[in-house]
Amino acid sequence: MNSSLRYLTSSTSKTTSIHSSILSHKAPPAINLNPSTSKLISKMASKKVLIIMSDAASFPLYKPGTAQAETIKQQPSGYFLMELAKPLTRLLEEGYEVTFASPTGKEPTPDPLSLSLAAFAGNFYERKRELDLIERMKRENGFSSPKKFSDISDDELKTFAGVFIPGGHAPLTDLGDNAELGRILNHFHKEQKPTAALCHGPYAFLSTKLAGEKGFAYKGYKLTSWSDAEEKFMETAVFGGEVKKVEASLREEGAEMVEGVKTALGWITEDREVVTGDNPMSADSLGKRFIEKMKGE
Repeated sequence: MNSSLRYLTSSTSKTTSIHSSILSHKAPPAINLNPSTSKLISKMASKKVLIIMSDAASFPLYKPGTAQAETIKQQPSGYFLMELAKPLTRLLEEGYEVTFASPTGKEPTPDPLSLSLAAFAGNFYERKRELDLIERMKRENGFSSPKKFSDISDDELKTFAGVFIPGGHAPLTDLGDNAELGRILNHFHKEQKPTAALCHGPYAFLSTKLAGEKGFAYKGYKLTSWSDAEEKFMETAVFGGEVKKVEASLREEGAEMVEGVKTALGWITEDREVVTGDNPMSADSLGKRFIEKMKGE
């Protein structure tokens, strides 16, 4: 056998040996994760957040003493700028992709009171920064045409890591009685995905009564919202009529409401997957804790 043939025979033998070794090598055993661990990994991997907006540009004021049976007028309102912008800023800085959604896909209206310089304690630059952020969302994130609740499928809901509901009085008009929103929130509740709501935003939780068969999803939860005491002050000092009470409405359905001096000064309340706050003073800390929860912290 010449040298070339001996080399070819030797090489073929070695290659066959290597192939046999590879084929006979056993793969490592599969890692079986329990359902709760799988859900946690899925939530941590997703960087998408659903932001729930109202279509309403006003809410009803009722004649005092009529048990809210007689409407005086529609009070102009919408989302409260600071309560949306501060958590939104944190989300974007952390690299989250946000999707805005509303009952029928109308462009959200800002509450006129939230645009005043007084709402920013005279800080012109902070107001400009937050207004510029909303304009950026109109250009880049579909803020002018939110996704309709009914267009969000159950499969798409699985792609979101969390849901956020900002305040402003607008949710009193069209979020608490929306069955499609109830379906959406029930998903986040069932999957224990981080859920944040601020000021009048928790009123949207009432929608869960209209979806499924288990009733109010947050019965027994510790929640904080714009308090009845703060609302009564607004009724007298600003509105001149009665307003639906978020605190009382949630308590009536079985929520354990946490209200007082601390929450009025910006303390947030956390219970299981839910983080809630009272007013604009809570906005930044609520956004921070919401993100921590989505990271599994």
